Amino acid sequence: MPLRTHWILAATLTLLPNAARSQSLPQSLPQSLPQSLPQSLPHAPGARIVTVTPAGISASEPSIAINQYSPNQIAVTAGGGLLAYSTDSARTFTTVNPAGEGGKTGGDPSMTFDDRGNLYFSYLAFSKLGTSSYWGHGASDNGVWVVRSPDGGKTWKKPVGVKTWTGKESNIKFEDMPRIWADQNAKSPHRGNLYYTWIEWGLENSIVLYSRSTDQGATWSNPQRISTIAGYPRDDNGSVVGIIGTVAPDGTLYVVWNQGLNITLAISKDGGATFAPSKPIIDVGPPYFGGTGGVPGVARTMGFPQISLDRKSGELYVTWSDFRNGDVDVFISRSADHGKTWTHAMRVNDDPIHDGNDQFFQWMAVDPVNGDVYVQFYDRRDDPANRNTRLTLARSTDGGKTFRNYDWSDRSFAGENASLGDYMWMVAYDGRVYGVWAEAAPDGYELNRAPGQAAPTVKRTPTIFRVGTADFRGATP
Repeated sequence: MPLRTHWILAATLTLLPNAARSQSLPQSLPQSLPQSLPQSLPHAPGARIVTVTPAGISASEPSIAINQYSPNQIAVTAGGGLLAYSTDSARTFTTVNPAGEGGKTGGDPSMTFDDRGNLYFSYLAFSKLGTSSYWGHGASDNGVWVVRSPDGGKTWKKPVGVKTWTGKESNIKFEDMPRIWADQNAKSPHRGNLYYTWIEWGLENSIVLYSRSTDQGATWSNPQRISTIAGYPRDDNGSVVGIIGTVAPDGTLYVVWNQGLNITLAISKDGGATFAPSKPIIDVGPPYFGGTGGVPGVARTMGFPQISLDRKSGELYVTWSDFRNGDVDVFISRSADHGKTWTHAMRVNDDPIHDGNDQFFQWMAVDPVNGDVYVQFYDRRDDPANRNTRLTLARSTDGGKTFRNYDWSDRSFAGENASLGDYMWMVAYDGRVYGVWAEAAPDGYELNRAPGQAAPTVKRTPTIFRVGTADFRGATP
């Protein structure tokens, strides 16, 4: 979302230039950074960390995708058009500009592969917003776009605008936080469908919009509203935020988001042609951790939900984070009846409750092959001062009833007003797990600046984004 990111967009719809031309990252990767604090957790088996951000660049809000029909293909992206692909299971990456030589893209990126191996990259772009936090007040040209790669990220087609404003219309709204995913299920009657959701900010409310494509992203359906109850028009705890979805083997579509103090669910049983009225399913704490609930050293922190499912059992899972216990914890809830009822919130992090150490910015993935549930999150359990941060990977092999926590870091970090973005991302397939996250850059990290560009007036630790791999094949549950 706009002011939660580290980048500032230019005054044209073409927006930010990519950080670098197509290039292969150094073969010395994976990089290993100095370890600054001992960790109390066992290391994730087969753990490997690769730094994807080119030197001199600050990046956050990363996304990752895996081609389930060719699992060695991995693609990652971060805000501002930085994108890279791997053909060797995230050992090395090649950076590309999905808009082509001289082209430009925007922010809030997400990616997915479809059932044919096409890779899709989605983003928002704008030239002018409204006032701070009240995006629909005076907004100008903006929109959400999707662009397709037929070869895993090497080459890209032209972007397709799914919902756009030219700046000439009256009562312009602002389209924000787009998320894309695909129906990759072999037996689904809607196999190959692409699904796209985002927030639309207006002067009176915020709503969830949705569109689908049945022709590999060439065309998209007219956007429809799927949030039965509108949120407030401000980017705050009463808005609709953090939309994400998943698809069951029979093609049923489940979409969740935060709305006020609940997680709301919308369901489609006809491949996204229609949705049942959305309804609250889980009471949660506020999705933004600011004020007295702030996380020290971080500019802003969210607890947006994710939803996923076990393709064999049909069990649904929702994860989120909030500070109902004083410090921030990560939670999970399960549904065995297709989203009708949900279990009570259960902590995923296994440090002592009320210990004053935060676990935040979670993301979840369910392995489509074996049903293992994984949750990654930032973790401060090893620092009594609640500042030094590591990455933890939690794994459940019993349907989300219990979790074992693993360290997934090669160093701890502590930034000053660091902008980690709104989210991180994770995928899993057949015992291998791939996560992507932002972290504060090491001391002495120098940002590239244009000639004559002044240093920022507010001190902010730059952030790099990194890809972690873990391999649980043959590991003890």
